[in-house]
Amino acid sequence: METRILGRTERPVSVIGLGTWQLGSDWGDVSESEALDLLSASVDAGVTFFDTADVYGDGRSEQMIGRFLAENPETLVTVATKMGRRVDQVPENYTLENFRAWTDRSRRNLGIDRLDLVQLHCPPTDVYSHDQVYDALDTLVDEDVIANYGVSVETCDEALTAISRRGTATVQIIFNAFRLKPLEYVLPAAHAAGVGIIARVPLASGLLSGKYTSETQFEETDHRNYNRDGSAFDVGETFSGVDYETGIRAAAEFSSLVAKLPFEATPAQAALAWIAQHPAISTVIPGARSVKQAQANAAAGKLPALGDEFMNAVAALYDREIKASVHDRW
Repeated sequence: METRILGRTERPVSVIGLGTWQLGSDWGDVSESEALDLLSASVDAGVTFFDTADVYGDGRSEQMIGRFLAENPETLVTVATKMGRRVDQVPENYTLENFRAWTDRSRRNLGIDRLDLVQLHCPPTDVYSHDQVYDALDTLVDEDVIANYGVSVETCDEALTAISRRGTATVQIIFNAFRLKPLEYVLPAAHAAGVGIIARVPLASGLLSGKYTSETQFEETDHRNYNRDGSAFDVGETFSGVDYETGIRAAAEFSSLVAKLPFEATPAQAALAWIAQHPAISTVIPGARSVKQAQANAAAGKLPALGDEFMNAVAALYDREIKASVHDRW
């Protein structure tokens, strides 16, 4: 699989990575054996980047990755985790003392001495502008507790603020065919600054797979069920903030565009390739619930160029069906 340099980390990573929110059982139950098989299949398919967080299953996702790494010590994978969502979301909680506690817990969960990449996990907007926050993160780098740091953001403005800081190695942002705003300023700014872009929610929580209908039911523990109204966290994380029925209609049209491509690809693979084929993207982090899905996601990194006609048609679909409801919100 193609590799790219992950921003200021200077690490080569696969253009298709793996998001591991689902290993924390926040998308329905995933057993330990299923989790380990999924990680193994991803690596076998060429994936060299895992993204996790300390709150995914209250650390379960990190622990599953840690167990996999311990059982496969020869595997070369960059692991990015996130911190900051274990406390009340006020800027006062983003301190060096808390950073040390959170990173120590993640190091124990992952079974490693130094974290490859730590990202602030969508903190309050003011946090991105506080000098002391970046000073604290620099201190952790100096202490060799973390190798690099970045941010995971909700809005494009937050991304641009973080990109302006010299120590920011990466920015993780929602970017997919139903969320095009990062194309305007964020991707160009990151590319110019040498900051890596990690694209999350690449399938709009599965909408772009084309597999859902109005009758699809999600498990009670699945955020696509309990967070549609944003009662648990930012609604932009669930279906990219797109109204479900609107998303179903737009996804059907996206699937019809994929069917016209001159090569074989599933809608999910085309959606992943659409992101990966933007040169400012470092890696895309789809989740997977099965070995077959993990393998199919990785194969998206090897698709031929989608072409201008497809790209233009996606942009037109977004402008017509999606833009009015999401573009100015994030």
